[in-house]
Amino acid sequence: MKVLLVFAHPEPRSLNGALRDVAIRELQAQGHEVRVTDLYADNWKSEIDRADFPSLETEPPFQPSRASKAAFAAGVLTDDVKSEHEKLLWADTLILQFPLWWYTMPAILKGWVDRVYAYGFAYGVGEHSDAHWGDRFGEGTFKGKRAMLIVTTGGWQEHYSARGVNGPIDDLLFPINHGILYYPGYDVLPPFVAYRVDRIDEAGFEDLAERLRTRMRTLSTTPPIPYRRQNGGDYLIPSLELRPGLGKPTATGFSLHLEGSETAG
Repeated sequence: MKVLLVFAHPEPRSLNGALRDVAIRELQAQGHEVRVTDLYADNWKSEIDRADFPSLETEPPFQPSRASKAAFAAGVLTDDVKSEHEKLLWADTLILQFPLWWYTMPAILKGWVDRVYAYGFAYGVGEHSDAHWGDRFGEGTFKGKRAMLIVTTGGWQEHYSARGVNGPIDDLLFPINHGILYYPGYDVLPPFVAYRVDRIDEAGFEDLAERLRTRMRTLSTTPPIPYRRQNGGDYLIPSLELRPGLGKPTATGFSLHLEGSETAG
């Protein structure tokens, strides 16, 4: 298996850095090829602006999606973005690793998504018709590939439970898992989440590292999160609302977009 790990932490000597090394060593021990994009080490440019599109005319107002579409079609995106495209197409599996800051990914990683997920590459693909609304949410460029998150947080696991003050961790990560990974076609594996990392001791780290090794050993066999496919018949087109009768009648929210939510809970 070919694995791309995109790492977003400013300190290589951090616990995140140690976990990254654990993951890489275990993957390599299993015979997988691993490539790493280290965003802070690479001084990744996070903001998307006119500088990303050198051939763009200066007179019209800047519309990022339109500029992205034209630049991708013409093959004139910047070299750093082209390099990430090559890695993503090479990889069978994508891992995004980051600390949870203010309930989401660090800005530098969001900037990687903003710039690398070009129109025509990660979105804006596929036909639109009365029966098919683009290749996305289960289809698209990365269909057949796998993806997962490695996430650390200082909060307790209970804080991110179903009744925890921070909200369920699966809900907090839904915009990333479903909206960034599943949208362009990845089969999304359950995330690996480490809690209370600011207070972890040596024994606690070894337990955590062994859990991560286990996840890396089962990367190719872990069942993905059972998200509903957009064009699989569960959604009305073009409104993309869940069909009547699917999901519990009184239910709302992210869990509706899981297969089997009719009987869950």
